[in-house]
Amino acid sequence: MTIETAIKLFEQKQIRSLWDEGQEKWYFSIVDVVEVLTGTDRPRKYWSDLKAKLKKEGSELSEKFGQLKMAAEDGKMRITDVADTEQLFRLIQSIPSPKAEPFKLWMAKVARERIDEIEDPEIGIDRLMETYLRKGYSKEWINQRLKSIEIRKELTDEWEKRSVEKGQEFAILTDDITQAWSGFTTKEYKNFKDLKKENLRDNMTNLELVLNMLAEATTTEISKQKKPKTFTENRKIAKQGGAIAGNTRKKIEQKTGKKVVSKLNAKQLEQKKQNDVLTEPDKKMYNGKKN
Repeated sequence: MTIETAIKLFEQKQIRSLWDEGQEKWYFSIVDVVEVLTGTDRPRKYWSDLKAKLKKEGSELSEKFGQLKMAAEDGKMRITDVADTEQLFRLIQSIPSPKAEPFKLWMAKVARERIDEIEDPEIGIDRLMETYLRKGYSKEWINQRLKSIEIRKELTDEWEKRSVEKGQEFAILTDDITQAWSGFTTKEYKNFKDLKKENLRDNMTNLELVLNMLAEATTTEISKQKKPKTFTENRKIAKQGGAIAGNTRKKIEQKTGKKVVSKLNAKQLEQKKQNDVLTEPDKKMYNGKKN
């Protein structure tokens, strides 16, 4: 069963999702859906109580929910309750929320879009570009980000050929690459940028993205040449690929006198860009209004 991880947005709220190619189904994190629909700050407790209520009422739905590993806030893959689109439609009936109907329409749209993208992959690329544009990213940054997705896919395809398991082993190798080129583990990097559930790459500068791509592309090429047979060998190669990009980072820092890894996240980068194009009088006016 081939499963593709994704983060879907409903009203700018993140919902962890998995696409099962074999069954051609989306699976959604129930806890994330509960949080979006109810606005509660304790979605796990709400879901636990609701699940117990459904079971007590003898609802057959309570027996049909599955469990899959999804990335938690700390970046680790953890088991969580999931539901497919049909199950979610039925579950929503048990959650009083004014967002229920808009959410159903959103789910139907997500399902339809995925089928469209399978039939024509370019549609998915176009939609992704539109999403980033709506969020305020520059076209230059978006082009880099789309290229980084392509390079990442080539790397994960190579890992699969070398029998690396999705989930924890992918996460460990990614950590090795990230630390080797940036000096941070993935978790430390996200903390440095003050991120929680947000995607780290979506909050990188152009230069950070370029170096991350260099690290992953290099790792892919080394792996193709050396054909590692064990996870330990894959880790060694991941560190080698990351180190090559890490040496490039250090040379850039020596020449510019500035750190490459930035504390700025996506919102701060956009604000900085706006400030950079303002004239000095405009900046005073802008900052005065902001205060």
